[in-house]
Amino acid sequence: MMSFLSQTDPKIAQAINNEIKRAQQGVELIASENFVSRAVLEAMGSVFTNKYSEGYPGKRYYSGNQFIDIAEQLAIDRAKKLFGADHANVQPHSGSQANTAAYLAFVKPGDTIMGMNLSMGGHLSHGSPVNFSGMLFNVVSYGVDEENHRIDWDNVREVALKEKPKLIISGASAYPREIDFHKFREIADEVGAIHLADVAHIAGLIVAGLHPDPIPECEVVTTTTHKTLRGPRGGMILCQEEHAKMINKMIFPGIQGGPLEHMIAAKAVAFKEALQPDFKEYQRQIILNAKALAKSLIGEGMILVSGGTDNHLIMIDVTEQGTTGKLAENALHEAGIFTNKNMIPYDKRTPFDPSGIRIGTPALTTRGMKEPEMKAIGELLAEVVKKVESEAVISKVRRQITELCSKFPLYEGLKA
Repeated sequence: MMSFLSQTDPKIAQAINNEIKRAQQGVELIASENFVSRAVLEAMGSVFTNKYSEGYPGKRYYSGNQFIDIAEQLAIDRAKKLFGADHANVQPHSGSQANTAAYLAFVKPGDTIMGMNLSMGGHLSHGSPVNFSGMLFNVVSYGVDEENHRIDWDNVREVALKEKPKLIISGASAYPREIDFHKFREIADEVGAIHLADVAHIAGLIVAGLHPDPIPECEVVTTTTHKTLRGPRGGMILCQEEHAKMINKMIFPGIQGGPLEHMIAAKAVAFKEALQPDFKEYQRQIILNAKALAKSLIGEGMILVSGGTDNHLIMIDVTEQGTTGKLAENALHEAGIFTNKNMIPYDKRTPFDPSGIRIGTPALTTRGMKEPEMKAIGELLAEVVKKVESEAVISKVRRQITELCSKFPLYEGLKA
């Protein structure tokens, strides 16, 4: 309950209440989103937001950090235990800032780095020319096979041997298949490159043992702390002990000042939740739900990039339905199904109006939905995509979505 906020700023309070209502009454299929627990929400709204704490536990530049140190050390220790890592830095404000620090710890501006092409499923921070990564470094890219849309290992090796990158980035933002980190390790070793895995999307699957582990195959691993990990929106870096000092120095004083200790406390809470036995079952259900949703969509005649999914994420090519990613996203939004437009491999359209939409199952799995709900949602999603201009279809689906969501309450009793 946020009674003080309602009195102090009713407009903000109303915006928060409207967001709670939107989330409750809609189907959250954006693959990068999830719902944190009430405990994580409470930690984020704590008095830790008041404290400056430049430095690290036991070595701060301000006094009065004895309780901050407890929370941050808990986050560090729990992250190390979760991932089996030598070292964890939990201060990055985002995944992109984690990547910034990790890159700069190992390579210099102007050096060659290699990552998955954004249009093939990579992330902006893996070398897009409009991002810091593309501005600071000489970027070369690898992609996916044009037929099966899986990582083209011959292409990865060919580009690496030709360009001799100093750092190779594995991981993706819109890739629905397992990633073989060992193959990346072998190619990195062949050209003398550092191997960095960005596991922002699949971190929860990894700690649950349901996806290949990058830790033994990399000098450094970056991740966000939300998405499948189901924590607050933020970043983290994991690395071998020999690189710990360099990574810490690059975060502070390198690219950040005072860490957001209320967010770090929330990360600690989420990491504790992820260490519980039921977290593995939750991650298993995410995958089961993704496969059930993919099966439902295929049954409705939808074309899926790579033909399906191994993880939490599905990429849909809406070309066969005679529409575009932008139109599909907008129509689905009106129907209470939240997705994001996305480029698909070898897309002939633009990023502003691409041929695909990206969806995922972490948030719906958090709400308790399972395979039967995925089947129904797949059918409703396909119905809208096939009739993006039909107000009657959109209205009908919206009513069905609202009814479905009413059976899976979210944040009961929470109001500003």
